[in-house]
Amino acid sequence: MHDIRWIRDNPAAFDQGLARRGLPAQSKHLLALDERRRAAIGKAEQAQARRNAASKEIGVAKKNKDEAAAAKLMAEVAELKTAIPELEAEEKAASAELDRALAEIPNLPLGEVPDGADEHGNVEHHKYGAMRNYDFPPKQHFDLGEALGQMDFATAAKLSGARFVVLKKGLARLERALGQFMLDLHTTEHGYTEVNPPILVRDDAMFGTTQLPKFEFDQFWAVRGELLSAPRPESIREDRLGLIPTAEVPLTNMVREEIVDEAALPMRFTACTPCFRAEAGAAGKDTRGMIRQHQFTKVELVSITTPEQSRDEHERMLACAEEVLRRLGLHYRVVTLCTGDMGFASQKTYDIEVWLPGQSAFREISSCSVCGDFQARRMNARFRAKDRSVRHVHTLNGSGVAVGRALIAVMETYQQGNGSIAVPDVLQPYMGGAKTIE
Repeated sequence: MHDIRWIRDNPAAFDQGLARRGLPAQSKHLLALDERRRAAIGKAEQAQARRNAASKEIGVAKKNKDEAAAAKLMAEVAELKTAIPELEAEEKAASAELDRALAEIPNLPLGEVPDGADEHGNVEHHKYGAMRNYDFPPKQHFDLGEALGQMDFATAAKLSGARFVVLKKGLARLERALGQFMLDLHTTEHGYTEVNPPILVRDDAMFGTTQLPKFEFDQFWAVRGELLSAPRPESIREDRLGLIPTAEVPLTNMVREEIVDEAALPMRFTACTPCFRAEAGAAGKDTRGMIRQHQFTKVELVSITTPEQSRDEHERMLACAEEVLRRLGLHYRVVTLCTGDMGFASQKTYDIEVWLPGQSAFREISSCSVCGDFQARRMNARFRAKDRSVRHVHTLNGSGVAVGRALIAVMETYQQGNGSIAVPDVLQPYMGGAKTIE
């Protein structure tokens, strides 16, 4: 959520930031809504002040036995008593209209973010490792998994439809091992606090991290059975819960409507959870395999910081996510997303793209974003500084990393000519010492 006061003082800079995202100017429209809101507030305050003053004047008139003046003042108070609720309703409506408009506008990119219309404008930051050489044509993960009899898309389709998978035996354990390894690394070496959060959340939480209102149809929603026969469809929306698309939602909202002490910052949280995405705009993309699924597992990293800490925390978070891939011995690259490819809430995003030998391509496995105070304003999340002032926190989120995609990368990178999968050294303790999946 943008600060309307900042827009009021910097309309040209605001429109310039939107233009870098390929969006039209909005300041004139927003400031007109703001002026209407401020005018409504002024009218309501003036009416209330006049009502208070007139009430006092009635007492003076009665004390002076001026019944005519008292009667006139009482009539004025009665009229104001009727008008004030209408003025307050006008104020509320104007504020709601401004809030709706602000809620639909994405965050502004930082100055160093490269300009670009789409993913083709992203800029490579650095690479790690090198492509492996194979003495056989490397296969894609779904061919490997199905040949092992441990990755079953047909049964998943019978159970749930497209974009689901059933993992069995060694591959099921390997996915679990990856999540446990990541949590252990982030909690014991990177200073994150492990959290086991709810995976069903209220609309307010979805709004706080910007899944609402713009991306409502990209989410899955859960309702109590009794609501399915409700006479009003809107009653479902009023009482639904959202299945989290990422643990960013509950972890970031842990500080919503709170004022934390500066001494407690930065807060760093991590969680390994199921995640759910409707993939409403992904028809025809990655229809085979586990790359793009409705349900997947991800280890999330969230940081809550002061404004002064957030840039450094962004680099630190990236390094924490990278360390996962380094310990797994995976080749990857980091790219800085351009203005046309950034997420709605982001000021700046790094994507980590892991090399998949079977696809002969880099694919995203983590995004690390700094959001400034954009989400904090939506959540009313603040901190009390050392000088006792109260300011909005800055929020950051990143994948540390996507477990399903890490499974894909390990399978394709560590595949062997006989179709088995070598288990990376760092995962063998989590696999009961197993060195291969056969």
